[in-house]
Amino acid sequence: MATISNLFINQDTDFSTTVTVNDSSGSALNLTSYTALAMIRKTYQSTTATTFTSTFAADRTTGQITISLTDAQTALLEDGRYVYDLVVTDNSGIKTRVVEGIATVTPGVSR
Repeated sequence: MATISNLFINQDTDFSTTVTVNDSSGSALNLTSYTALAMIRKTYQSTTATTFTSTFAADRTTGQITISLTDAQTALLEDGRYVYDLVVTDNSGIKTRVVEGIATVTPGVSR
C-alpha cells in the first residue's frame, strides 16, 4: 500500500521533494536496478499529465528518490488541486506505487 503524502507546489518556482522508500520491515529499500516514474494530473481521469524528474540518491541502498519540477513546468500548472503518484519498477517488471496524494498548486505574485 502506498504512503499518502500531500504536496504543496508554488507556480513559477522550482519544486523538489525527497521520498524514502522502505521495505515491508521498515528498512530502506535497496533501489539498485529499479526505475521510477512520477506524474501529476488534474484528475485521475485526465488524459494529460506532467512528469516529474525522478532522481535516485547516489547510494541507491538508502531508498531515496527525489522528484522535481522546473519553474517552467510549474508555470504551466493551473492553480488548484491535482493528484500525483510515484511508481517504482524492479528489474523483473513488478511495479509498486510507493507514494501518492493530493498536490496543491498555488499561484504567486512575483514572476
